[in-house]
Amino acid sequence: MGNPQNEQIATRGFEAFNTGDLSIADEVTADNAVNHDPAQPEDTRGPEGFKQVIQLYRGGFPDLHIEIDEQFSDGDLVCTRWTSSGTNDGELMGMPPTGKHATSSGISIDKIENGKIVESWVQWDNLGLMQQLGVGAEAGAAAG
Repeated sequence: MGNPQNEQIATRGFEAFNTGDLSIADEVTADNAVNHDPAQPEDTRGPEGFKQVIQLYRGGFPDLHIEIDEQFSDGDLVCTRWTSSGTNDGELMGMPPTGKHATSSGISIDKIENGKIVESWVQWDNLGLMQQLGVGAEAGAAAG
């Protein structure tokens, strides 16, 4: 059965990427939360880890916008299908800015307990993003 309250918490996490408001990370992320993202060299943890991820992607794409395409929940899990877009006007994972606009899609599953995200799994097309930026498969493999 769907859980609208949990869906709102997950949606609020995406708002942090759109606005750059790092206080949202404290609001929605449990202290012991773990985030699994294939583009990150290791899992990030807690609100501070979430803030680092927000800063990483907004640093590379200052105009980053994530649109929620579809979202549903069951119990403590929220699944969100999303599309991100932005212009690579800043450094991204050590790569200089390309000035190119790129779009990527992905799916996130957030586990929510006591009103906070405790674990997240993200799968997204990071290779496609690297190809749009013109940095090729080798950079996509390094990011994944």
